[in-house]
Amino acid sequence: MTKEWKNVILEDLGFVGRGKSRHRPRNAEFLYGHEFPFVQTADVKAANFRINEFTQMYSSEGLKQSKLWPVNTLCVTIAANIADAALLGIEACFPDSVIGFIADDEKSDVRFVKYLFDLLQARIKKISQGAAQDNLSLEKLRTIKFLVPPLPTQRKIAAILSAYDDLIENNLKRIKLLEEQAQLTYEEWFVRLRFPGHETTPINTETGLPEGWEKVKLGEVIEISSSKRIFLSDYVETGIPFYRGKEIILKSKNASLTDRLYISPEKFNKIKSRFGAPQKGDLLITAVGTLGYPYLVTDTDGDFYFKDGNLIWFKGNKSISSIYLISCLKNSQFKKHLYNIAIGSSQKALTIKSLKGLQILKPNEKTSKSYDNLVEPILDSVECLQNQNQLLKEARDILLPRLMTGMIDVDKLDVPIKQNENAL
Repeated sequence: MTKEWKNVILEDLGFVGRGKSRHRPRNAEFLYGHEFPFVQTADVKAANFRINEFTQMYSSEGLKQSKLWPVNTLCVTIAANIADAALLGIEACFPDSVIGFIADDEKSDVRFVKYLFDLLQARIKKISQGAAQDNLSLEKLRTIKFLVPPLPTQRKIAAILSAYDDLIENNLKRIKLLEEQAQLTYEEWFVRLRFPGHETTPINTETGLPEGWEKVKLGEVIEISSSKRIFLSDYVETGIPFYRGKEIILKSKNASLTDRLYISPEKFNKIKSRFGAPQKGDLLITAVGTLGYPYLVTDTDGDFYFKDGNLIWFKGNKSISSIYLISCLKNSQFKKHLYNIAIGSSQKALTIKSLKGLQILKPNEKTSKSYDNLVEPILDSVECLQNQNQLLKEARDILLPRLMTGMIDVDKLDVPIKQNENAL
């Protein structure tokens, strides 16, 4: 089957160019605004297949020193995270740490090229290793040979693999809608105070809050802790998953985890017997750099441990609902409070002491239970969709090397193909 496959370089399949960004936000704030999406390496890494979410935008001035790339441009990271790849779902700019590939409709299917990078990422990372920092230059990328079949075969392989990613993307959209529903309910009940029965609930004249509600310090209603320190010598190739801030952010975004770290079961059991370990209902929040990303531990997480200082551990208890608390942590106003209490100038960090003294609103037990009863099924649905996505990813990843190397002959398969897959 593979006799018709050819070794080619990326430029044989379409246009290859580097992103443009002459300045960083700290040096030129006037370049950043609300007009043009600016996709960075972390946005590419967080995307499953298509990039539709981003954390920064350019102004018209920003666009002048950059370039707007079209939908379906393949973005490939060449610094920080090497060879992460995803397709633009929107027109966007990106910096010189990202390479853009635009497929030639007569030579390649852009989805197939995306899967090539997924398949060969480990190999590409190896040739990108440097003395100080790994880096994949445009020149290095131009020398890499890819084994590529004829276009009809590319389209069949891409159609099979992308069917999994389409289902994953649809589930991610449903997850986002469900999470927004839960958050809107929180804001309606606990920010606008339009909770069920608010019309007839008396207001406490001293506190200005509904009767039975109070402002409390976080440390008064939940145990806040960290982990036991783990050293480089404690890492093993397989074992109990070990999470840093970036893993919690990826899990919060329902993204795949990469560059996994593990500690031995023996080390974990020793720590757990003495200090405990996260369990269902506990919360972990990022405490350095990107602050306040919360993650609610579920049954499906199993055993894991986490980095000290990098994450802070809220141990679930009956004093305050974990479901209410995670909604509180996701609220934009509450996040502002977190940044206000953070220490450090170059890099912000949260401390256990500052979090313990942070005031939060504690509703009465009846309202809290009503909120849990309403939101818990929503979070259960989210977890179910996340589990479905994990199974879809595992099935796709099993097929990926078999299809992309020609081990499975797709030429005789009846696979529905659209006329112009590069213009989805």
